Amino acid sequence: MSRGRRRIVRVLVVLGSLLAFLSVFAIWTERQALNTDDWVDTSGRLIQNPTIREAVGTFLVDQLYENVDVEKELEEILPGETKQLAGPVSGGLRQVAGDGADRVLQSSTAQELWKSANRSTHEQLLEVLEEKEGSVSTEEGTVSLNLGSLITNLASQVGIGQNLAEKLPPDAGQITILRSDQLKTAQDIVVAIKGLALILSLLTLLCFGLAIYLTREGRWVTVLFCGIGLLAAGFAVIVFREVAGGIVVGQLVSEESVKPAAEEAWSIGTSLMTSIATTVIVVGVLFGVAGWLASPTGSARSTRRFMAPVLDEHVGYAYALLAIVVGFYFISAPTQNLRTFLTTLAIAGLAAFGIHELRRQTAEEFPDASFGDFFGRTKERVVGAVRDTNIGEHTAKLRLPEMRKPSASEAPTEAMPADDARLARLERLAKLHEQGVLTDEELAAEKARVLGG
Repeated sequence: MSRGRRRIVRVLVVLGSLLAFLSVFAIWTERQALNTDDWVDTSGRLIQNPTIREAVGTFLVDQLYENVDVEKELEEILPGETKQLAGPVSGGLRQVAGDGADRVLQSSTAQELWKSANRSTHEQLLEVLEEKEGSVSTEEGTVSLNLGSLITNLASQVGIGQNLAEKLPPDAGQITILRSDQLKTAQDIVVAIKGLALILSLLTLLCFGLAIYLTREGRWVTVLFCGIGLLAAGFAVIVFREVAGGIVVGQLVSEESVKPAAEEAWSIGTSLMTSIATTVIVVGVLFGVAGWLASPTGSARSTRRFMAPVLDEHVGYAYALLAIVVGFYFISAPTQNLRTFLTTLAIAGLAAFGIHELRRQTAEEFPDASFGDFFGRTKERVVGAVRDTNIGEHTAKLRLPEMRKPSASEAPTEAMPADDARLARLERLAKLHEQGVLTDEELAAEKARVLGG
């Protein structure tokens, strides 16, 4: 391969790796910011986090007391002279509401209200970003998350009142997502990135595919470096996410008490980014395996020798397996869109090309390979290994331990004659008496019993 072509291949591999890095962010932005279902799913995981739930609960209680005269509400509820206690009860009830907000937000009703508010907000956001007719104006409107329903739910749970919704001002529980002076910029960004995920993904695979195609000698090295480039891109995204998280949270949140919740929100909100980066890493590993399989190493050559009969006689099964894997991915993929479809087809095309090239390589290296050759050699190796161990020779040298009869002294007492047995028992009694175990009376009694027996 000429020096100029080698440089082009290197540039394509580096460019493909950079595009892979950028495509992760484009895919994450498209799915997280422009897909309502993904947005709602992420919001559901946010409210299930204890740290975020505590922060939201504190916000709801603050909004309740800022927008409603709780003391007056209690005066209307309390009977008779107990109305005088409305002030102290209001102060104590704030602490109760703060403690109970977390339990309220754990309920299925509150979490569904949270998801519903987020879905409504995101649909409104998309209408604005896509400049649909009747959407919020970029000059006088805002896009806000309305948590008023959660405030009324909290109030009813702590016993302040059931008809609070009518008394809340329109801006109670409103969290501004975008202001009018930001909407035009957001619309321009959406126009710029819409479809960018598809373009970057396909360009990444195009660069790698072209680099592999242009390589004439040592193609396995190019495939291996494509895999390394994908691995580097995936891990770089994960590192960037960690570094950017600290910067973003530090810039957006000034209160130390809120930072833990903001950090958790960043972690959950960017978890999809990690998932996409992991997919890139997995594809990189597959490229690496393909590069190794085509390499001249001994292990790869042995593997190709084993695969040669399969690729020669049953290559259709290899393509069928690839089709099954691709079909299974389409069925189980979290999102079904044009980008997923085309990207998967491009990867499948590269895999099919890899199978074709591997078949050509094995046919050149092992033109006469057959299943019988492989299994025959395996049998010969096993037989040779067994023969080399010299099992028969080692078995002949083994000696079993000799069996011998017990001596007379080791024979059981019951086998002795009666007189000898009495004598042995009397000798033992005498030794016990000498050791002080038996008294004179006990010795005499035992002797009489032995002699009498």
